[in-house]
Amino acid sequence: MIDTLKKTLWATADKLRANMDAAEYKHLVLGLIFLKYISDTFSAKHAELTLRLADPDDEYFYGDAAPEDIAAELEDRDYYLEANVFWVPEAARWEAVRANAKQTDIGKRIDEALSLIEAENPKLKGILDKRFARAQLPDGKLGELVDLVSTIGFGATASEARDVLGQVYEYFLGMFASAEGKRGGQFYTPRSIVKTLVAILAPHHGKVYDPCCGSGGMFVQSEEFIEAHGGKIGDVAIYGQEANPTTWRLAAMNLAIRGIDFNLGREPADTFTRNQFPDLRADFILANPPFNISDWWHASLTGDARWVYGDPPQGNANYAWLQHMLHHLKSGGRAGIVLANGSMSSSQNNEGQIRAAMVDADVVEVMVALPGQLFFNTQIPACLWFLVKEKRQRRGEVLFIDARKLATMISRVQCELTDAVIDRIAGTVAAWRGEAGAGDYADVPGYCRSVPLAEIGEHGHVLTPGRYVGAEAVEDDDAGFEARMQALTEKLGEQMAKGAELDVVIRQKLQGLGYEF
Repeated sequence: MIDTLKKTLWATADKLRANMDAAEYKHLVLGLIFLKYISDTFSAKHAELTLRLADPDDEYFYGDAAPEDIAAELEDRDYYLEANVFWVPEAARWEAVRANAKQTDIGKRIDEALSLIEAENPKLKGILDKRFARAQLPDGKLGELVDLVSTIGFGATASEARDVLGQVYEYFLGMFASAEGKRGGQFYTPRSIVKTLVAILAPHHGKVYDPCCGSGGMFVQSEEFIEAHGGKIGDVAIYGQEANPTTWRLAAMNLAIRGIDFNLGREPADTFTRNQFPDLRADFILANPPFNISDWWHASLTGDARWVYGDPPQGNANYAWLQHMLHHLKSGGRAGIVLANGSMSSSQNNEGQIRAAMVDADVVEVMVALPGQLFFNTQIPACLWFLVKEKRQRRGEVLFIDARKLATMISRVQCELTDAVIDRIAGTVAAWRGEAGAGDYADVPGYCRSVPLAEIGEHGHVLTPGRYVGAEAVEDDDAGFEARMQALTEKLGEQMAKGAELDVVIRQKLQGLGYEF
């Protein structure tokens, strides 16, 4: 049901876009969905309170109060704040917006509604994107979009509303990432990659940090993981930083609609030069930093306290990200980071020395090679690094997992890791760590292997799983070998004959041009 709703909504919303750039349109659609959500949750809470205040068996029962007293009580903000529901002034409620959907100044009215909500809810200050009055949509299209969003039923209760809206919001983020192409991936990490990171890290308590948080997908998955394992929202404290102002707003809205409390710093800012949380030491760090960025360096970063294992090269931030995250882990903390494959083997400009120092210091725990085509926007093959501040188990070893062949295609150009594959990978890591109930660990040729640091040193501290896990065992029989060898020999014969024909043609062409050999 929800999947059909998401697809129908997207198809209609995309049609209304006309010629508008997806990057611009994204903010209009997601902003309206957010406005509808906070209005709906406020109305649901308002309706619930109305019933409870009149119920003699309820702790909120207001006796034989006059209707005006009941009305005044319903305006007490504490009822809403304690339920993590935003206060929405009457003029900003969805009914008022929808009633004016056909007016020519609907864009201005939406901006005013957002301003009113911001003024009443300090947590949302600077987060709501007031760009509707200047939206470049053809006449009437914004009103049609309001009508479309009005059809989203967010459920009877606040928790139902959160679930439906959260799914619609994330689906739209993913579809916009796809529609935007290259730039879309800046704010959206494919769900199966995030789920893999979260499953391996298992962030169930304490402080969770993402220094390049995009639209906040890592945090959402962390909360979903916690709830799926019997915990509750609020068991972790969320800290995030994001440099892009519009993406920073997306993250705040994405978390707010799920009732997740968050701290995204005072403002959008560059993590390296304007670190919003210099004293933070996190239990878990999850991140998908932009790959191989070359324009990250600033003179103020020379000799920075974060560069424990060596100064990162000024032309590539990969090893700056890795060291930044190690710096912000508490002693028993763990980090999971998505990076380009080159980070596992590069020896340019000091990267090899930094990697060697990290390996020798035993802060690298697990390396996972990912399949290609997981991202919307890049074919650059990626990997997962798992770092620890202080190893408690398996000291002096690194677990390598090669998951390159474990993907399932979901479209002509994109694949994903299924839940079964993610469970297998997470189970392998849990068994290797010796976690209770995870079973015994064993190396599996072609898939996983636990490797001592000395052997990694012999390979020049290269951390590519394919180099260590070997080839998977293949059931072989002589008859099968004979048949394959015969087929290969015939194929080779055909190709050699074709090659000889091409040699003759090339000689003739060259002779025609006056060249002989």
